[in-house]
Amino acid sequence: MSLEDESLDYHEEEPPGKIEIATTKSTSTQRDLSLAYSPGVAGPCRAIDDRPDDAYRYTAKGNLVGVVSNGSAVLGLGDIGAQASKPVMEGKGVLFKRFADIDVFDVEFDLDDPDAIVEATAAMEPTFGGINLEDIAAPDCFEIEERLRERMDVPVFHDDQHGTAIISGAGLLNAAELVGKHLEDLEVVFSGAGASAIATARFYVSLGVDPEKITMCDSSGIITERRAEDGDVNEYKREFARDLPEGGLADAMEGADVLVGLSAAGIVSQEMVRSMAEDPIIFAMANPDPEIGYEEAKAARDDTVIMATGRSDYPNQVNNVLGFPFIFRGALDVRATEINEAMKVACAEALADLAKQDVPDAVIKAYGDQPLRFGPEYILPKPIDPRVLFEIAPAVAKAAMESGAARAEVDPDSYRERLEARLGKSREMMRVVLNKAKSDPKRVVLSEGEDEKMIRAAYQIQDEGIASPVLLGGRDEIGTTISRLGLEFDPEIVDPTVGDYENYADHLYEQRQRKGMTRSEADDLVRSDPNYLGSVMVDVGDADAMLTGLTHHYPSALRPPLEVIGTGEDADYAAGVYMLAFKNRVIFIADATVNQAPGADVLEEVTRHTADVARRFDVEPRAAMLSYSNFGSVDNERTRPSREAARRLQSDPNVDFPVDGEMQADTAVVEEILNDTYEFSELEEPANVLVFPNLESGNIGYKLLQRLGGADATGPMLAGMDKPVHVLQRGDEVKDIVNLAAVAVVDAQRTEN
Repeated sequence: MSLEDESLDYHEEEPPGKIEIATTKSTSTQRDLSLAYSPGVAGPCRAIDDRPDDAYRYTAKGNLVGVVSNGSAVLGLGDIGAQASKPVMEGKGVLFKRFADIDVFDVEFDLDDPDAIVEATAAMEPTFGGINLEDIAAPDCFEIEERLRERMDVPVFHDDQHGTAIISGAGLLNAAELVGKHLEDLEVVFSGAGASAIATARFYVSLGVDPEKITMCDSSGIITERRAEDGDVNEYKREFARDLPEGGLADAMEGADVLVGLSAAGIVSQEMVRSMAEDPIIFAMANPDPEIGYEEAKAARDDTVIMATGRSDYPNQVNNVLGFPFIFRGALDVRATEINEAMKVACAEALADLAKQDVPDAVIKAYGDQPLRFGPEYILPKPIDPRVLFEIAPAVAKAAMESGAARAEVDPDSYRERLEARLGKSREMMRVVLNKAKSDPKRVVLSEGEDEKMIRAAYQIQDEGIASPVLLGGRDEIGTTISRLGLEFDPEIVDPTVGDYENYADHLYEQRQRKGMTRSEADDLVRSDPNYLGSVMVDVGDADAMLTGLTHHYPSALRPPLEVIGTGEDADYAAGVYMLAFKNRVIFIADATVNQAPGADVLEEVTRHTADVARRFDVEPRAAMLSYSNFGSVDNERTRPSREAARRLQSDPNVDFPVDGEMQADTAVVEEILNDTYEFSELEEPANVLVFPNLESGNIGYKLLQRLGGADATGPMLAGMDKPVHVLQRGDEVKDIVNLAAVAVVDAQRTEN
């Protein structure tokens, strides 16, 4: 099946298209409907009539963008008209929602007259918090945007002009740095003189490029002052007319530092690339095929060629999705009146800086595990990198506030947390723990310190002020990896092959001498097994917490800390707890990793541990003991432990959270079943702590919820230990290590207090 046929099937599948409208408030009762519409809706109407800005309080305007087009210049398709452009505009809406949680109405005008488009768009100002102009042909697009920006009091942004300018501008900042050239010294040649090229040239000037060193070529050749005087170019091209001899693109490229291609496929030859200055920068962005192929440009010279295209199958893709969703996010959140030059520059600079940071594992996996590290092959972040939202939107919002374009203020720290919440409940919950950890960082041992992921995690942990990481492993091996990764930090390293660790061996021997361990075995384990070394360091107080398990099976990684540290004074059992975050709900699941066939005493203790974990995330626990029985409907040896554990917890005056059971899973989480059928239950609201009857069901349950229910899982968090230890899952990503390190620090804070 061809790509076009596959795309047709994709768009035709029920329901047709790519977008729908969903409600954000409950509409399940008559009362809900009376609030949503008549008569209740009169209240917000009157409030907005009195104070027009209250539209941002009581309606979706503050998160709604209009994508407006007449289909006169659709990328790769040309003037196909309004109706045929609708799939593209719906796609634009998908990108807004996917990357920045912005809602979109696409509006296709069957209009050719710029005056009519301006009038129609301006009339929609009460509806939208911003306008994204899309696929409108030049030169009309310039006039339409300029007039709408003057007339409307919400941001108006023509992405075809400014998107490419901003993203390629970020690439230019990094490319120039890599080849050791200053922006003001660059000789820049443009192949193409349409809307994107004009806007990009203007933006490069804002970044610091000398306008006298920009040479622009259209299909007739170099735009010279003579051509401008002869009326051979429009007013927008005239801005970049230079006092140069007549010539073509090949003449312009000779000796140039930078080529910016926004024209047509295949018009640049290897000979033209060879004529450029040393270490040239080539942004060949014609779509779908660039002005010169990636391999061709690279092969044309022996020095450094930094190459970017608009294609995703080559390094350094200049993709507008790196810009517009996040620019609008920042602009909407401060109720900006415009998207000005300062906001665009802030976006480019933030993108350039992000490309220099360590890349998350999920992004690396998405691109086939290819190395993604700042350099000639990586000058721009990847569009799916979730950090783009957290870096770009705050930078844009800050620039809007500083430049006077904002009508509302946001606090930088709390704003980042709001953005994280938009990407999922798990990020919102983890932010609670991360903030607690940063308030009083502790020393955390990372037992598999030579592993690349552990080293990258240590860098983030230290850089973000979450903890002071201690890497266990060979000093030379760790140092080599740090250099190879380009990480600028000097972590504490404990190398068991170097130095005197007799005291650790003595401590381990004292702990295990009557459990089959000799003194020589203790010495060997301290020097050869980082899990034992790390456990002893935590037990004697030389570290506050420990993470392990990244390269081990869970049971083998858990055994040393259980032997050395053991469970807490008031605990006989440890438990593995997962936090599962859905869109509007968070639940904690236990036990999914430790206790295989628990009795009532184990289930009782596991419930207490899990409630404590929930409170670390500022969640008040409501516990349900799960079974296939509802409150005695089945009475046998399998249902009794859960029922007995619930009875014991209910009768304990020190238990300050509601708990009930045994009960089926849907009874625990569905309010209608809980309240209508089992009104006697101790739970007045659905449970958020689910205690499974055995390890098998717990492990199956959390994995099904994660994979089929779309939950984000954090864990397993090991609860009940005497001192903070957490065992990672084999293959966890760097973000998982960082998150569990934060949990460990909060554990250590609680232990200290």
